[in-house]
Amino acid sequence: MARTNPKVVAREKRIKRIRKNISGTSERPRLRVFKSAKHIYAQVVDDTSGNTLVAMSTLAKDFQAAEDKGKIAQARKVGTQLAEKAKAKGIEKVVFDRGGYIYHGRIKALSDGAREGGLVL
Repeated sequence: MARTNPKVVAREKRIKRIRKNISGTSERPRLRVFKSAKHIYAQVVDDTSGNTLVAMSTLAKDFQAAEDKGKIAQARKVGTQLAEKAKAKGIEKVVFDRGGYIYHGRIKALSDGAREGGLVL
């Protein structure tokens, strides 16, 4: 099914352009971000083997954001909790893939939270 919404098509072009240069290895996997209107999702991917190593989102069962009001605060919390999970698996350095979004708002908050959690982006 072809997508005809100009915003979606432009984002897909940005994703392809970014992914030409960014690749996750087993030493430095790729931290991929996706956002919807209500939620934000992040996963650490090893592109050489094609495996998702760690994943976190606002919909995850182990996500605690009772005191966080607003989507930016929740995105920061997702970043810190993702970093904790990654550190537990021995991942310290990642390559940040913003998923075609502008590095602003929730995307920036998630990356800042991952840095606070101890990941090197």
